[in-house]
Amino acid sequence: MNGGIESMIPHERMIQKKTNAQLFDLSGRVAVITGAAGQLGPEYADCLSEAGADVVISDIAASKNRSEEITSDIKKKYGTNPKSITMDLFEKESIEQAAKEILDSYGKVDILINNAAYNPITKETQAAFENYNLDAWKKILDVDLTGVFLTCQVFGKIMLEQQYGVITNIGSVYGMVGADQRIYGESGLNSAAAYAAAKGGVINLTRYLAAYWQGKNIRVNSISPGGVYNPGVQNEEFLNNYMYKTMLGRMAAPSDLRGAMLFLCSDASDFVTGSNLVVDAGWTSW
Repeated sequence: MNGGIESMIPHERMIQKKTNAQLFDLSGRVAVITGAAGQLGPEYADCLSEAGADVVISDIAASKNRSEEITSDIKKKYGTNPKSITMDLFEKESIEQAAKEILDSYGKVDILINNAAYNPITKETQAAFENYNLDAWKKILDVDLTGVFLTCQVFGKIMLEQQYGVITNIGSVYGMVGADQRIYGESGLNSAAAYAAAKGGVINLTRYLAAYWQGKNIRVNSISPGGVYNPGVQNEEFLNNYMYKTMLGRMAAPSDLRGAMLFLCSDASDFVTGSNLVVDAGWTSW
């Protein structure tokens, strides 16, 4: 082995041993979660806070009250030091300002979770592909893919400077396989082509960044969830059709994603980068 390559290998990390508690301990680490006021963001925030992290609940201005409510609940529940912040993924300046505010408060960013997603169920997004609205296409890609590019760019610079960082991007099974049109019927719940394109891009951007930052002590992975149960939104026809296609016979509860998230954000996955962890009850394995 030549000297250049050998010098990159942190030998002490290959022989150190940690207990299970140490592997999953996030005490003192700062975790930024985008789209944190949505369906899954609060679950991720709670999970990482329970492990000791100080979480930054970031979302758009319209979700400010909900973000502050989540922040308050976490502080009372775990005694950590969470923070609520407004961050608009459409604007790089907004992301840069949020990053500055986070650094002013904590002095570092250990973890970035790109959770924000825009996938509305509207007349435009449910239109046939042949007639799909270009503005709707662009807006979904702007948030779901370009937003991830921008946050990785801004927070990646911080991680390079501090010589450490963990990024977990949220993909989707529909970034891996085509949407089975047969399960939707007249439910109006079919996800848009733009969402599939964006999530496929997120998964491969994850691989790209893991390779790009190799040797820089920055790990980049993604989680691709299957469908998550959303009471009051999904009708019985859709639920039955979807659950039939999973090996476990059900949709995910938000809590089903806690283990995967904690694993990828903690030292338990210290030897994992460039991976896409699929949490889908076997949906993509038939």
